[in-house]
Amino acid sequence: MSRSARRNPFKSLFASTSREQHVERYILREHRTGRAFAEILEDPYVRAWSTPAERARLLERPKLVAALGDHAIADLKAAIAHTSS
Repeated sequence: MSRSARRNPFKSLFASTSREQHVERYILREHRTGRAFAEILEDPYVRAWSTPAERARLLERPKLVAALGDHAIADLKAAIAHTSS
């Protein structure tokens, strides 16, 4: 048995793959440019490098949830400021 397996036998069950990490970074980068999350999910890159199940799990990733939440809050604040002007 390998040394790493003795340390944490469940690590591989919950760890994300390198491919998932690349997709996450791509989505975050594209989202920062102002693109909508739903639009990014339809990108050929995302579809080629992730399965439908992996794409469904994206909203469980803390960095993505935070980025999407921050964007939604900024949009709401802008809408409120626009209506109160």
